Amino acid sequence: MRIALATLSPSDGHWLTRAALLVALVGLGLFPCGGAATPWGEVRLPSAGATRVIGSVSNGCIAGAQMLPETGTGFVSIRRYRNRYYGHPTLIQFIAEIGRTQQRHRGMLILVGDLSQPRGGLMSSSHRSHQNGLDVDLWFTLAASPVEARQLMDNQPDPPSMVSPDGLSVSQHWGADQRFLIETVAHHPLVDRLFVNAAIKREICQSTHGDRGWLRKVRPWKGHDAHFHVRLVCPADSPQCDAQTPLPPGDGCGSELDWWLTPEARQPIRKKPSPSGPEPVISSACQAVLHDAPTPLESTDSQHLRTDVKRSILD
Repeated sequence: MRIALATLSPSDGHWLTRAALLVALVGLGLFPCGGAATPWGEVRLPSAGATRVIGSVSNGCIAGAQMLPETGTGFVSIRRYRNRYYGHPTLIQFIAEIGRTQQRHRGMLILVGDLSQPRGGLMSSSHRSHQNGLDVDLWFTLAASPVEARQLMDNQPDPPSMVSPDGLSVSQHWGADQRFLIETVAHHPLVDRLFVNAAIKREICQSTHGDRGWLRKVRPWKGHDAHFHVRLVCPADSPQCDAQTPLPPGDGCGSELDWWLTPEARQPIRKKPSPSGPEPVISSACQAVLHDAPTPLESTDSQHLRTDVKRSILD
């Protein structure tokens, strides 16, 4: 397992300028991709062979990815027409476990958004990260059934924000269900960190009593007000996986959080075109994954997959 380069952040003891924040956004893979087509989006199925996570969340891929089922106990996969419901087996296992916990707690369904593409890699829209099968977006809004979930999410705007319009506190949509989901995820041993809006982080900091160790995993970041982003640790079977820099000590509820709620931090950052900034080079290992033979799913279930994608578009 390799360690990726450190990224600058307030929690590391630095006060970010807006330029430095932009660099950090790109480095952590949380700056949205600009919409250009990529070869990874053209591949419809995973590669054959053993599962391997290669590279980092923002410049990597996954071989032998597993597909998240459309529904399971306590969860439903939404917007499947995007074909971004693949990941490492530990990610599929994590979602199943969180779903079962949610089902026992409330009986409502977690809305599971993007994981990775069939072989990971750079997406044409929405994400710079999600490239190596270890990231997943979970929506704060819950649903009573898969039908309700698809009516709410598929080809629809995002559900309501959990943050007030001024960006300083949680909105009326935030409640016990959302807090339970965050705390449950943060306590999971496979989770390396998760990203939420700073106003949500502050609310959780202020309302937590007793054990506060899990708060360290809850990292403030821009956006992430209607969903939160979960990132797992590098799995033991993937020595080519680039782990992120270890989290700083403490619960992250001090001055480092205060910075994220300043006007400077909350002001939107617009990425400026930079002709001198080429895309990261795809590693030889990921090039091999990109051009590898497809999984046997091609011969047995490919028609089902195409039907599933078509059905999701029509839902």
